[in-house]
Amino acid sequence: MSRMLRNVLVGALLLGAGTAAMAANDGQVRVSQLLGSDPQYRKTWQKTIKHEERLPEWVINLSGSSVQQMSAVTEDGDKYLVGPLCESDSNCTYKRLIVAFSWDKDDAYAMLVEVPEGLPSDKSPTRHAQYRWLGKPDDGMKALLQEQLKRDPNWY
Repeated sequence: MSRMLRNVLVGALLLGAGTAAMAANDGQVRVSQLLGSDPQYRKTWQKTIKHEERLPEWVINLSGSSVQQMSAVTEDGDKYLVGPLCESDSNCTYKRLIVAFSWDKDDAYAMLVEVPEGLPSDKSPTRHAQYRWLGKPDDGMKALLQEQLKRDPNWY
């Protein structure tokens, strides 16, 4: 086998292995990394928030803190990439966003959750939270986003 042919084959194998690794890792991204990972996510997010007023900068740029990885979730037969984003690590109880992107990256929805800062720890954040919907989610999508929020053990 010629050296050139062998190099081409090795290169193809490495490329295939890299592609397989990326596919196996599909969805293993954090919300704060999403807009930089694919231009289609940025385009879709900009379309989603285009007519929204007075959004915080961390929501506009999805640049807050996201410790948790996004996960694949199905709603009404459609797959979505869903995950949380907080304004900061220390302020997640008071300002957070739950984001859902359709698998084809054409649609995005979000629920901005704000709780008055300084709320005593014995008060339930659920009862004092204000919710703002982005992307005009239907009732099924709203339920999906709320369910993601309820998974947080500090949310009661």
